[in-house]
Amino acid sequence: MSLYLEIPHYEHDFPFRSFISQGWEITNPHWHRDLEFIYCLEGTVNLGADGEIITLAEGDLFFFPSAQPHFFLASPDSRRLVFQFDLLLFQEVQQKFGQNLEQLYDRAAKHSQQWPPEIRQQLIGLFLQIHEEEVSKKSGWQYGVLGGLYQINRLIYQLPPTSDAPQPSGQSLRNKQGLEQLNLILEYVERHYDRPFSQEEAAAIVGFSPSYFSRFFKRMVGQSFSHYLMDYRLNQAKYILGTEELPMDEVAARTGFASVKTFHHVFKKRIGVAPLQFRKQLRATP
Repeated sequence: MSLYLEIPHYEHDFPFRSFISQGWEITNPHWHRDLEFIYCLEGTVNLGADGEIITLAEGDLFFFPSAQPHFFLASPDSRRLVFQFDLLLFQEVQQKFGQNLEQLYDRAAKHSQQWPPEIRQQLIGLFLQIHEEEVSKKSGWQYGVLGGLYQINRLIYQLPPTSDAPQPSGQSLRNKQGLEQLNLILEYVERHYDRPFSQEEAAAIVGFSPSYFSRFFKRMVGQSFSHYLMDYRLNQAKYILGTEELPMDEVAARTGFASVKTFHHVFKKRIGVAPLQFRKQLRATP
């Protein structure tokens, strides 16, 4: 299966949107024509791009240029603010002044920790401002958003260029193939996490030996397959605990744990509280 093309849904025929995404959401490798900026509101956000795993700390900003494949790993206890917009918003200006914004964003450093502090603060402030404009939906809010985006484009010109040299086409192809294979594995986890299965079974999906599969997954995702699978199951369990009133043995069975005893032990060790206590804490949160 190829990387999937995500087509953002825009309202009001205005190709911009912003929204808050929770940390337990996992997004498989995909790409889109639109630019995407990620601002870490709380905790840490783990994402994959350019063949590596990148961790955003609270207050960090990162962007994906048009058509860059990327994905998100589960990042418990985190929240991120997502901005997506189409460069067609600036088509008339680009044509008039002969500017190519797509190339500008391709060349610029992507992580806010690589930016001059003054530029970083200005960009973060502008993104928070345009998010407030969109949320408010006051008369003329689109002009507020568009004005902020023009200022953001101006500041991108002042960012240092990325230090990564362009990859040879063969390396780019291998990266794309690796992402497609990873996508197959992650989709398999999504479909079968609710039953026990082995790493050997997952390796067979992409025709890898268990030892090569182990190295491949660690290189692509930054953690072992068993660790990723356990995190995925625990995040599904947390979602069920927060949204359904089920007995613990059923929660354990629906998330692939062999027994409620194992589920209780692993959950408490990794999350810090027992599953029932976690549910009570969620209920107590206003």
